[in-house]
Amino acid sequence: MLRRAAPPFWFGPSPFPSFTPFVHSQPFMPDVSTKPRLILASSSRYRRELLERLRIPFDVITPDIDETPLAGETPEATAVRLSIAKARAAAARVSDASGALVIGSDQVATCDGRQIGKPGTHDNARVQLQSMRGKSVEFHSALCLFDSRSDHIQSADIVTRVQFRELSDAEIEAYLLAETPYDVAGSAKSEGLGITLVDAIHSDDPTALVGLPLIALSRMLRAAGFPLLGAA
Repeated sequence: MLRRAAPPFWFGPSPFPSFTPFVHSQPFMPDVSTKPRLILASSSRYRRELLERLRIPFDVITPDIDETPLAGETPEATAVRLSIAKARAAAARVSDASGALVIGSDQVATCDGRQIGKPGTHDNARVQLQSMRGKSVEFHSALCLFDSRSDHIQSADIVTRVQFRELSDAEIEAYLLAETPYDVAGSAKSEGLGITLVDAIHSDDPTALVGLPLIALSRMLRAAGFPLLGAA
């Protein structure tokens, strides 16, 4: 299991065409009489570290699903579908009678119309970064909150646009040897040395590029009646 000259993080009016995140939510009135168990459906240590920022207890279950994109599937559709599939797969392994809120997330990157996944190896990461230098790359960070008590689903696709610098082969090689980012989509870890590879990042949520959009997740948890700051 991510332009013009601009500050690295920029959250004002975007120079890109306006974008409205895809959001799907079935009508639902949460039952707040009992606090459900919170589960992160992910094997990613990056998502686990992000969720820890909210300072709420949670368990981790690794979902076992096929993450292969479907034929003709758009990047955002792939990301949303997989985030829901991960949450449902983890929920199926929960035996707690009180139910749970299960968080699923998936990220798909695209450049020049091509989907970009996790490189897995040094050579693949080098090829990815060489293909992205000087270009704008879109990262679709999909999020799902599944309530196993009611089968209610909240989902969203948060898009981050990253402008990569014109990177030399020497810079790419030095970065890969220092960071070994072989388990992240696009080979660029913005929370680490990967931030030096880019000219600008445009997003509504700075945590989305790392893999778990905390602003959207906080909104979903509040809608589900899960307290984040004291009483709900």
